[in-house]
Amino acid sequence: MPDYPQSQSIKSKQARAGIFQRALVREFANNGLLLFSVLLGIIVISQLIRFLGEAVSGRLAVEGVLAMLGFSAMNYLPVLLSISLFLSILLTLSRSYRDSEMVVWFGSGIGLTRWIRPVLVYALPVVSLIALLSLLLSPWALHKADEYKHGLESRDDVTAATPGTFRESKQADRVYFVDNAVLGSNRVGNIFVQSEQNGKLGTMMAKQGLQETKPNGDRFLVLLKGTRYEGTPGQRDYRVVEFDRYAVRIDSVPPKQMLPSLNSMSTLALWNDPNPWNLSQLEWRIGLPISAVILALLAIPLSYVNPRAGRSLNLVMALVLYMVYTNMISVTNSWVGMGKISPALGLWGIHSVMLAMVIMLFYWRMSLVSMRRVLGK
Repeated sequence: MPDYPQSQSIKSKQARAGIFQRALVREFANNGLLLFSVLLGIIVISQLIRFLGEAVSGRLAVEGVLAMLGFSAMNYLPVLLSISLFLSILLTLSRSYRDSEMVVWFGSGIGLTRWIRPVLVYALPVVSLIALLSLLLSPWALHKADEYKHGLESRDDVTAATPGTFRESKQADRVYFVDNAVLGSNRVGNIFVQSEQNGKLGTMMAKQGLQETKPNGDRFLVLLKGTRYEGTPGQRDYRVVEFDRYAVRIDSVPPKQMLPSLNSMSTLALWNDPNPWNLSQLEWRIGLPISAVILALLAIPLSYVNPRAGRSLNLVMALVLYMVYTNMISVTNSWVGMGKISPALGLWGIHSVMLAMVIMLFYWRMSLVSMRRVLGK
């Protein structure tokens, strides 16, 4: 019986700790989701502008814009999740400092290390998703983007023609214009074809056209009910011929060999071929989830807000440290690829330095809290 009140007190403390942890993780998640949505929107808009510019200039088919946008966005997801994870923890704990909640927790005996558990509860699922994306899904998306772009570049001139735009052939000897396409068939309407043969410029216009493939594999663009104008520019010897059917041979496009880029190679392929550049790419992918964990822990001591120094000073310092950290990861990976440092040092060197900085910042903040507690007494 004497132990009953003590056990009730322990259960009460555990219940309060559980409620506190769930509330903190919920606030982390809300801020992280908001930050991720904003960052993803910025990336999508910037990439959409880029792909639309390529489509207007003819380097990318219009129907390929959305597919390339999806593949590109998936490639950016690991970095966006890492930034959102870091900033969501930093902003949430900074708010606790500004609202004097941290003072209450420190005054009740809860130290800075007690925040590690709820931070890791929130961070580890996100880090697992970052690892899945960086090791598997992002390389797959880049590989599919290369395949899709290669398929678009390998199309013949007529197939690649976009309704409403002029398109020059790959041999630069013809110009095509298609006004509209009939859905569900290979017919197109209001066709314009200009070509040069034997020094004479020929221009053909037809109300309708279709594609035909002969038994031997030759493909033709057949113009129906049109007119051909042929002559020499600057002279009057133009000949006008009306026709019911006119076939234009479609030059086949020689297949191009698709060379996989380093970023689009699978993680297993990089592992099986451990040359310096493959190892540098592999270390970049492995380093993303590792850096995400370190940044999540780094946000705890960096969230300290000193009212006398300004509320945004810790945020500026955190962003500077983040940029230095990520840039040093890229630099060390490049050094591994160039053979300047060993792969082991390239993978663990910068992460070990940042982990040591996390420990030092924790020790420094805890020393300041202990000192203020002593002075307060």
